Amino acid sequence: MDWIQINIYTTPEGIEPVSGRLYGLGINGLEIEDEADFKDFLENNRQYWDYVDEELLREKSGETRIKAYVSDNAAGRELLAAINGELRTLREEDEEGRFGRLETELENVSNEDWEHNWRKYYHPLEIGEKILICPEWEEAPKNSGRVVFSIEPGLSFGTGSHDTTRLCLESLEKLVCPGSRMLDLGCGSGILSIVSLLLGAGYAHAVDIDPNAVDTAYKNAERNGIGRDRYFVEAGNIAADSAMRTRIAKEKYDIVAANIVADVIIAITPYVQDFMTADGVFLSSGIITDRLEEVKEALLEAGFKIESINTSGDWASVLCRR
Repeated sequence: MDWIQINIYTTPEGIEPVSGRLYGLGINGLEIEDEADFKDFLENNRQYWDYVDEELLREKSGETRIKAYVSDNAAGRELLAAINGELRTLREEDEEGRFGRLETELENVSNEDWEHNWRKYYHPLEIGEKILICPEWEEAPKNSGRVVFSIEPGLSFGTGSHDTTRLCLESLEKLVCPGSRMLDLGCGSGILSIVSLLLGAGYAHAVDIDPNAVDTAYKNAERNGIGRDRYFVEAGNIAADSAMRTRIAKEKYDIVAANIVADVIIAITPYVQDFMTADGVFLSSGIITDRLEEVKEALLEAGFKIESINTSGDWASVLCRR
């Protein structure tokens, strides 16, 4: 398998928050190049050299670089989109600029090639028994008997190829009933809420901390014939915004889905039951299996009954009821 190296430029203060976001996406094996550590190494090992290469000094100066790796395929591209989304959110939260520019640079493939040649990775994708994800430039197979979700993958996270999205969709096709009301927390591209509407849900409300997700989700909804009379998308932080939680809690939902990361799921779990109907379900995903026990503990503490756990690769989803 080919790999793409992602260089993320930050500061010493940004190492922990950036690394935490990457770990939350299941990306391990990071390499960190920190100017302060390099200078400390030079200072304490002078006896081992007569001179230090000036080009190397210039390379190590000015910024901290965190290296991560994703596979050079569709799933890797989903992770790259998720990384960019997390960095956008971190930039918005970093009002004082302590974490640097938080920009990425790709190696083993040029950014331009990656941006213009990625379509080769995307083809119609069958998920479960009822769903077909189809890039808009591909023609969906005729008479497939499946609900077709047309998408322009672009740079959005949530195209169906990643394990976490697929786990959610496989559950949703069994949970959605005609007229169901669905709440999509951390909606990204809007794939979970839009597919729920295509499966027969009557109304869906989607929320994401990244304002860019609002436009992306609405565009994907329009592409699939879903109007704003049945679909509402907004930007906000459920975990931090009590006014938003109070407003959403006035509208009860049969299905609440959160395909995010373990830390965020744990943070929002105490509030989710406020959003649910009496017999509603909570579907959480984006959980790296190493964090599954922590998520289960938080769900049980919040009064949920775990109905099922599904896994794919290193990822898990958890279905709960009150």
